[in-house]
Amino acid sequence: MLKPWHLVSLAAALLAAGCATAPTDKTAEPDMVMLPQVGSFSNQRPGAELPQGWQPWILSPFKRPTSYHLVSREGKTVVRAEARSSASGLMHPLALDPGAYPLLQWRWKVDELIAKADNSQKHLEDAPARLVVSFDGDMEKLTPQDRMLFDNVRILTGQQMPYATLMYIWGNRAPRETVIPNRHTSRVRMIVVESGRDKLGRWQEVTRNVIDDYRRAFGEEPGRISAVGIMTDTDNTGGNAHAYYGDILFRKAASTTATAD
Repeated sequence: MLKPWHLVSLAAALLAAGCATAPTDKTAEPDMVMLPQVGSFSNQRPGAELPQGWQPWILSPFKRPTSYHLVSREGKTVVRAEARSSASGLMHPLALDPGAYPLLQWRWKVDELIAKADNSQKHLEDAPARLVVSFDGDMEKLTPQDRMLFDNVRILTGQQMPYATLMYIWGNRAPRETVIPNRHTSRVRMIVVESGRDKLGRWQEVTRNVIDDYRRAFGEEPGRISAVGIMTDTDNTGGNAHAYYGDILFRKAASTTATAD
């Protein structure tokens, strides 16, 4: 049985911010999402405040937060995440129909893996880089076990967990495209989009079809996207890690566009 502080920690890791409408980026390409828009890192100055819409994602008062700062790399402003036995993220609320903008695109760079991390083991479940998407859905469809967990989380934190959470991670053990279930709830799934050392130290461009990935992970159709976030965490292994995140975009589908990097 989970202890209360374990529930608070788990809850914070899965909670997404409420729906919000972000400002329109008038310079965006026509096939990029216009309303709501994910705040662009590259339009900011290094050292400046985070773009409008982005907010800290505190997992637990018992955990040291990961630091996130805007820095310049290769002539572009990106987010540098640095974790030292820590876990927290950045979250951007959304209210987005994935049917209209199913393609999620981002850039990230990882310089080193977390040696002890193993995302299939809850006591070693860390990742140098995560891209997190939360979804609305029919809470009446929750299993009795998930409903009990959701109720306990709401009582302890005063917040509602999202119906479903999809995490794209950079792992060091599981092969690419592995779907890893959460050990506490069926409403969280991790997909390994990059694994191992081959691409360390280089920027990686990733494009995923969130509808296809959601169907594969959960076996059902996705609801509205309620938030997107990033997270670098080393709280379980007690190690150090850093990663870089570039702009995050939602795009319309096109017959000539690849759905996976």
